[in-house]
Amino acid sequence: MTTKDILLKLEEKVLSNDFDRYLKHLNYKKTTSTNEVAIFTVPNKFIANYIKTKFSSIIQESLKDISNTQYKIEINVVGQKRKTKKEIESEENNKNYNDSTLLNQSFTFDSFVEGKSNQMAFAASKAVALKPGIQYNPLFIYGGTGLGKTHLLQAIGNDAVEKDKQVIYVTSEQFTNDFLFSLKTNNIENFKAKYRECDMLLIDDVQFFSGKESTQEEFFHTFNELKNANKQIVLTSDKMPSQIGGLEERLKSRFEHGLKTHIQLPELETKITIIEKKSELNGIYLQRNVIDYIASNIGNSVREIEGVLIQINANANFTGGTIDIDLVKRVLKEHIKERKENINLADIISIVASELNVKPSDLKSSKRTKNIVDARRIAIYLSKDLTHNSMPAIAQFLGMKDHSSVSKNISKTNELIKNDESFRLKIENLKNKIKNKGYK
Repeated sequence: MTTKDILLKLEEKVLSNDFDRYLKHLNYKKTTSTNEVAIFTVPNKFIANYIKTKFSSIIQESLKDISNTQYKIEINVVGQKRKTKKEIESEENNKNYNDSTLLNQSFTFDSFVEGKSNQMAFAASKAVALKPGIQYNPLFIYGGTGLGKTHLLQAIGNDAVEKDKQVIYVTSEQFTNDFLFSLKTNNIENFKAKYRECDMLLIDDVQFFSGKESTQEEFFHTFNELKNANKQIVLTSDKMPSQIGGLEERLKSRFEHGLKTHIQLPELETKITIIEKKSELNGIYLQRNVIDYIASNIGNSVREIEGVLIQINANANFTGGTIDIDLVKRVLKEHIKERKENINLADIISIVASELNVKPSDLKSSKRTKNIVDARRIAIYLSKDLTHNSMPAIAQFLGMKDHSSVSKNISKTNELIKNDESFRLKIENLKNKIKNKGYK
């Protein structure tokens, strides 16, 4: 069994983005692994923690496919001293962080970046942690991929563990696999005992229950048992319950019964704070202009932000260079090109008009009132900055005589950005909304 064998098997089982950002960094250490423990190294602690949290069961499943052996997984950071046998045994004997939880201890309320986009979800999660089983049961957190649902889910779990509560955290896929395995081995009573006697059940990505009728049946009864016993249930999904296709109506009804809270796309200020915190946690020093550039040129997914930071740091390590604006621009060049290709002039006009309270038709008219002139100037600047369109093409789209007016408006906007901080922030927020128009 080699690293290549394992990576090929993992590539079949996970999304390409997850493989490229995290799992491809795994290096199997054959010489130090044993018949019971498979040891891997990765470049940094962030990748190590993320893989442990999200992909441990998939790695174990892949190893079993290759070798027909059930391994425990150990993931270390390159250059980090390996844990002693005593330390490993101590961790395994810790009743709070056993195989049933798989909680990442770095996912806490303190390490979560709060902003306008996630305030309600954050407040509801803290309320549940304070009074589990009493307030908001179940709590249903929904939102796009990579916006922090798993972080909040595990923060609730980690808080409960600190209070000596029995917590189970699993993905819907892990719950399904456990259930099917219990049926196969005639061990359904142990399965029920595990999931129905805990103090708190945390299920990630419940949309993947879709279409799995027998699993839904079992989860329905598990849900009722826990709810009737005032045990806390917290669920996450990429969409609200009513929008999950292939889910039984009685389950949708149960999910709707508690509190539903939406994590939205982060605004620019929150993205900047996320970049600052994630880079600090991973020992990456970034100058202010670099942070601003990253925030303005990548999407809103926390996972995407983390992936970009890993890319930048790895590039600097491999080349022996420092992380400056030139390096970051090189690393993000293809990323930015791809985003530009997905933005069109009509989108820009629509969003600018909506955000600045004018009609889209006004931006294409000859009207000269101040608010329309200002909005038109911004639309021209963003059209040139965010798309591959030439100045004549932009002039034609907006019904202007020639491209010289486009050039003058861009020059004026650059001057305002340089001298007016509030104007610069307005532009950056508009950029953020336009670049992420396709994310819901």
